[in-house]
Amino acid sequence: MDSPDAFSLRVLHADDAIVAIDKPAGLLVHRSSLDAHETRSAAELLRTQLGVPVWLLHRLDKATSGVLAFALNPAVAAALGKAFESGVVRKRYLALVRGWPDAEGEIDYPLARDPELPSAGQPRLAAVTRWRRLACFEWPFPDGRHATSRYALVEVEPLSGRRHQIRRHFKHLAHPLVGDTTHGKGAHNRAVAAWLGTSRLWLHATRLELPPVDGRPALAIESEPDGQWQRLMADARA
Repeated sequence: MDSPDAFSLRVLHADDAIVAIDKPAGLLVHRSSLDAHETRSAAELLRTQLGVPVWLLHRLDKATSGVLAFALNPAVAAALGKAFESGVVRKRYLALVRGWPDAEGEIDYPLARDPELPSAGQPRLAAVTRWRRLACFEWPFPDGRHATSRYALVEVEPLSGRRHQIRRHFKHLAHPLVGDTTHGKGAHNRAVAAWLGTSRLWLHATRLELPPVDGRPALAIESEPDGQWQRLMADARA
């Protein structure tokens, strides 16, 4: 996997008010006390790269790759912030999960506000996630109970924006994301990393659809999954 220090951020879309990048896995969206040792973030790199202020419109986990959007002025940031809060922004992800979930489904399960803290005693917030299964894999290494292991590629659409929502919902479904060191299964993560030859969180933001705001038309921005994903999907087509 490329280091975020090794290249400029790849711009997927840019106009006079909105810029979207292809965030690499392993890069913070913004500086955080949770990763105080990290000295770089997507927001700071983009600000330096463009030479202008930027306003973050939404967030991706550090380990998640894909579409990340910023506003170039506070008015657009405020208008689109309201759109995100009201749930009219559509987001789509690609994920590799443990097991073979149903062909499609919806997870309607409230989540505690802060995933970094114990859930007990926290308010639970409404959260809904839809998925569609794209491919199934059965790989020739044991999972502890069987001689082979099953994994699936799924397309995911979160209908709300809770922290770690996709990761926590698929854990609740008993199909944790591969490479998720917080909500996943360490033994499965290590087995898949050894089989595929890479260790990562298999979650990629493939598409972001922004509604029309302040007289601007609707906008859809897409990010093509990287070479590691392409090899995985080639296996699915084989």
